[in-house]
This record gives sequence, structure tokens and C-alpha cells, in this order.
Amino acid sequence: MRSGAGLFGRTLRTLMLGALLAAGTLPITGCSLFGGDDDEPDAPVELPDFKSTIKIKKAWSAGLGDETEFLRLALAPASDGSRIFAAAHDGRVSAFEAVKGKRLWRSETGLQLSGGPATDGKVVVLGSSNGEVIALAADDGKELWRKSLSSEVLAAPAVAPGLALVRTVDGRLTALGVADGAQRWFVQQSMPRLTVRGTGAPVVIGEVVVCGFDNGKLAAYELLDGTPVWDTLLDPPSGRNEIERLADINATVGSVGDDIYVVGYGGQTNAVARESGQALWTSEVAGHGGLATDLENVYVSGAGSELYALVRQTGSELWKHELLKNRDITGPTAYQNSVVVGDFEGYLHFFDTATGKPQARVRLDSSRVTSAPLVVNDLLYVQSDGGKLAAFRQVVKK
Repeated sequence: MRSGAGLFGRTLRTLMLGALLAAGTLPITGCSLFGGDDDEPDAPVELPDFKSTIKIKKAWSAGLGDETEFLRLALAPASDGSRIFAAAHDGRVSAFEAVKGKRLWRSETGLQLSGGPATDGKVVVLGSSNGEVIALAADDGKELWRKSLSSEVLAAPAVAPGLALVRTVDGRLTALGVADGAQRWFVQQSMPRLTVRGTGAPVVIGEVVVCGFDNGKLAAYELLDGTPVWDTLLDPPSGRNEIERLADINATVGSVGDDIYVVGYGGQTNAVARESGQALWTSEVAGHGGLATDLENVYVSGAGSELYALVRQTGSELWKHELLKNRDITGPTAYQNSVVVGDFEGYLHFFDTATGKPQARVRLDSSRVTSAPLVVNDLLYVQSDGGKLAAFRQVVKK
């Protein structure tokens, strides 16, 4: 088992180096910017012992391709309800029967895949590290088209009727025709000189697409032609230097009814009105891992791997714990009566949604889990940086 401050320190330096590389304009001179080799971050906590209150069983697992440790890619499974689609950085894309895990097809794209897949059940769309977007037929994996965009894709695309929406790391959101890959429209936000590596995925909500950007803005655009609906600066950058002024919205937004929820790297979790972008409430919880929602709560992975539950209607804190402090957890996923996160050692952790108490812990493999798990019906799907995909199910104890 890999653990300790050394590994976590290297992981964090990879994240911060990625932030500098994303900026493209700042000089890189070793690790001096972050305090030198002897200035290690706090070590990840040791996992506590506890008595499991729910039983989690692995339903099936499969290999996807080569490992992608420390690249912090946005590769995560997607589903149309009956099939699971997943991809590896080495270009391999696979489709599986959702319940039993039978592989239906596998395609070799030849790309360094970095974002996706996304699907509407007819096409499967993915993005690559060199800015290419590829669409495959969902039924057999045959290539339909590929399109070169302006920069790296580090978020899953979104598929809407007739459109594939792709966010690239240069602050651009592009709408491509799902039938032919032709550009329909694009919008672009200004980018700060320094950003954290990663981007939030676009989310289609009704007739608009909503996306967060590295300048701290959350914006909504008409699907038809990209006309801005609203543009809100949620957390204005502040601080004495560019690191302190980081305000990236790297987490994909969540929505329930007429409300949208978003967490920023700079220091806030916000609820905004879907129609206007007007702030409904603000909580001083920062993070870049992501958030999840159910009808009652908003769950947030904090900047130091704290896990929060906020009351959805008011933003008040229901519970918080630090049982996974500094374990580089994923964004959370709401699953039945649990909230689930993965960590840098390949564990999945289940917590009670009402109390935050630990319920169960299982391990996918020894590699980091980067993306939040996916729920389809009664199964939970998770992908590791070691190139493994697995499905888990909660089993009723007798």
C-alpha cells in the first residue's frame, strides 16, 4: 500500500505544476514557489477502523487500458441507462452491458484521451489532450467524426439534442453538430495568468448550457446559438499574489429544480437561480473536487479533503468531518442513503447522508480514483487511474 507524506507531496506538486503549465506565462523554477523539497504538505490521515453498517459488493470489473497516475484527467464512465461507456488515456474506448459487465465493443481511437465520455445513447463523445474531439457510434464504436479544437479538453463534453458541447482549458466553450462535428457556435471567457489544472464540465439544463470558468464566473448560454443568458462572478479574486487570487470553478455544477449549485476553488459554495444567475445563498466552503446534490442536501468535497453536507435550501452546515483529511478525495456522489467519495489509494468511502457517519469502505485497486463515481439505477460505477472500471452494489443485510 502506498501512503505517507512523500506520495501526497508529489501528488500535490503535480497538481500545482499543472496549474502553472495551464497558465503558460509564468516561469517555472523548480519547487521554490511552493516552499522547496523539505516543505511537505500535511500527511494524509490514516484510515480509521469502524464497524460497517451497510454491505457493499462488487458486481463486476473490467480493464480499460493503460494507467494515468498523476495526470488528473477527466475520464469517468457515462451511461445511457442500459450500457456503460468508459475510456482510457491510451485511446481505447469500451462499452459494457450495465448490469453484468459484458463488453459489447472496444474501439482504438489513437488519441490521448483526457475528457469524457459523454453519451445520449446514439453517440459517444470524448476529448483529448491535444484538443481533438471524437464521436463514436454508441451501438458499435465506429468513428463518426473527429474535430480539432483550440486546446486540451479536461472535462467531459455534454451531449444535447443535435449538439456536443466541449469546454477547453483556454476558456472556450464550443458547440459542435453531433451529426458531423461542424462548429455551430463558440463563446470564450477571459483567462487569468495562473489557473488550477482542470475544468468543470458543461451541463445542459433545459434550453441552456451552464458552465463555470477559471476567472470565477458561472455563465449560462442558449443552446440554439450561444447567446448569453446570464454571467455571474460568484467569488471575486482577492489576495496578495496570483496563487491567493485563484478563483477557478473546476467542479461541475449540480442542479435541482430551479436552483444551481457550484463550488469554487477560491472559497465559496453558492446556490444561484437557474433563470437569472442571482445568488440565493453562499457558504464559505471551498473546493475543486466537486459537489453532489439530492432533494435535501448539497455535498461538497472541501479543499483539504474535508467532506461537508449543506442544507440545500439554506446552505447551512448539516455536518462536516475530516476523516479523510488530505487523502485527495474525489467529488462526492449521492447513492441511496449514502454519499460516496474515492481517494488517492483507490478506496471508496460511504457515509450516511443524514449524519456523516462512516458506513462502509471498499477498495477498487491500489491506484488513485480521480473522478466521482457514477450511479445508474442500483449500481455504482467507478474508474481508477490504473485503468480499471468496476460496478458496486449495496446488498441488504439479512
